Amino acid sequence: MPILVPSSKTLKPLSILPLESETLAAALKHFPLATRRWIRGNGFEATPGTHLLLPDPKGGVAQVLAGVDPGDPLWSMGALPQLLPVGDYRIEFAEGSSQAKLTELGFALGAYRFLRYRPRVRSLPQLVVEPARLTELLPLWRAVSRVRDLVNTPTEDLGPVELGDEVRQLAQAYDGQFREWVGEKLLKGGFPSIHAVGRASHRAPRLLQLAWGKTRDPKLVLIGKGVCFDTGGLNLKPSGSMRWMKKDMGGAAQALALAELVMQARLPVRLTLLIPAVENVVAGNAYRPGEVLTTRAGHTVEVDNTDAEGRLVLCDALAYAVEQKPDLILDFATLTGAARVALGPDLPALFSNRDALAKTLLAMAGLEHDPLWRLPLWQPYRVMLDSYLADIANSGVSRHAGAITAALFLQAFVPDSVPWMHMDLYAWNDSERPGRPRGGEAQGLRACFAFLQQKYGTART
Repeated sequence: MPILVPSSKTLKPLSILPLESETLAAALKHFPLATRRWIRGNGFEATPGTHLLLPDPKGGVAQVLAGVDPGDPLWSMGALPQLLPVGDYRIEFAEGSSQAKLTELGFALGAYRFLRYRPRVRSLPQLVVEPARLTELLPLWRAVSRVRDLVNTPTEDLGPVELGDEVRQLAQAYDGQFREWVGEKLLKGGFPSIHAVGRASHRAPRLLQLAWGKTRDPKLVLIGKGVCFDTGGLNLKPSGSMRWMKKDMGGAAQALALAELVMQARLPVRLTLLIPAVENVVAGNAYRPGEVLTTRAGHTVEVDNTDAEGRLVLCDALAYAVEQKPDLILDFATLTGAARVALGPDLPALFSNRDALAKTLLAMAGLEHDPLWRLPLWQPYRVMLDSYLADIANSGVSRHAGAITAALFLQAFVPDSVPWMHMDLYAWNDSERPGRPRGGEAQGLRACFAFLQQKYGTART
């Protein structure tokens, strides 16, 4: 059963009335005396996240009151799908409300549960929305749900092969072209860093490519880190740090979902999606600390730490993207724990070599309630990646500014002439919150799509 359905003459949904605690007293004056007594008797104070069912004369539900925070329209009703009785509901917005889209999307996202390995335990209510808004909401809801599904899937069921299947199916669905370089073909194709990181796995590393659009349109390249599991390699992670490393392909999930939004909206771009898909594991042929890799760009890299593998698979993909002379490169990666230490789990770090692009994306993040925070490409820290025998090291002895030095490493593979933005994200909810169940999460996805819509304009005819 879908969670979002279009309004129609046959549906008679129950109304959900959003109320704010500060204005509750004024709102109550419009209710009958008996209803006011019911509201007060149940202690309803319209605090965000609370709700109250108003009974009808037959003992059913007449209306739902929902406490909301006007500053947080996205998640104010995120808990309701798991709490309301099964039925059809409509949120009663004030005329001209600018919060309708976000509130309805948050309600729908609150219905999400990962169901691959166990059935849903209860049926869900349906939210009735205006048809025009449904057209906008459904793609966003599906995109976020797709990211969550992919990140939640254990590596045994979503390794490099299966991730490749996802990209292939996406290409087929939108008449795109799919290509992949697998195993030794990575070396022949000029992707030695991707091969080095993934060569120890029993599932061969690969670079996945989806191409879509018309050649006359501006070139947009989306790149996602697809490390399907990260043990740390020979610099083995401790068990606590390794436990959730199925999510180390969160950047790939985000790039894939964003690519689908772009194609579904038929934005006038020539799109390339690139996903280096590997497992970073331990075996006799695993790449070692101290090795020197010659990357696709020709830069030599000293492997200081095999657990700094994400930047190694990304650097070959970035170099390949640069060769295509793009209008813009966007890359997404669960790249550093340092970004989480600096900004916490909910706030992805944004880096860019273009101030104007970053400013616009941050503005979209604010409008969409999809937060990002910009960190600087602080060039004096580049010395932390100096190597005594190669052009650059993939890590360094200092633990300072880890997110920034990782971004500086990637920047070494992007000429200043190419507009580029890099997002270091967590892709995960550590705990259960309204609308945001524990597990995989899309972060910055809606902001990026809104940014691309603004930058590239209307759909292609």
